[in-house]
Amino acid sequence: MKVLIIEDDHTLNKNISEALKAENYDVTSLFDGALAERIIKRETFDCIILDINLPGKNGFKLCKEFRNSNLDTPVIMLTAFSELEDKIQGFECGADDYLTKPFFMRELLLRVNALIKRKGKNTNNNESVFTFDDITLNDATKTVFRQGKEISLTPREYQILFKLIQQPGEVVAKADLVKEIWGNSFDANTNTIEVYINFLRNKLDKPFNKNTIKTKVGFGYYLDTK
Repeated sequence: MKVLIIEDDHTLNKNISEALKAENYDVTSLFDGALAERIIKRETFDCIILDINLPGKNGFKLCKEFRNSNLDTPVIMLTAFSELEDKIQGFECGADDYLTKPFFMRELLLRVNALIKRKGKNTNNNESVFTFDDITLNDATKTVFRQGKEISLTPREYQILFKLIQQPGEVVAKADLVKEIWGNSFDANTNTIEVYINFLRNKLDKPFNKNTIKTKVGFGYYLDTK
């Protein structure tokens, strides 16, 4: 498995690289956002570990542009800040996960392992088309349409919608949505799911004056036409 580290702190970059290599990952280390932009256009990786504050091009811009051509490769963002707005911006740019420095290296390894396993499961999905109301989800092409208009979703937004549309009308627990995205390797804060649900509603419901994604307080979320 190939992992790309984009981190301008040479000591931290080296520590992450050594930890990953000890787990038998093939590691590439970069220290500059502009150089990383060129590398990710011509090479493929199983996971990218991306710092936000980089010389050349910051992590937010790099991730957002990367998602224009690649929706599958997991991206974990690193930052020295723990502000909610930074996390939200990272998720909006297409990041799959977020770690605030300093962090335990073991936690990073668990998250990398979980995201790569999740990517493998998604790759093996059968080609299927799902519909609910006027929403169409094509899992073969990873595209979503509503009323004939394509809706651009990040990989995590897509995964949540995919989970909901597979069980139309049924309540899907927050814990199950966390498991769908990150697997069983670690616990993710369920508030993160609330952020993603808000993103989905802004893209899938509000522009069409719909209220399809419903909340069952204390339980989870479900799709409804009412």
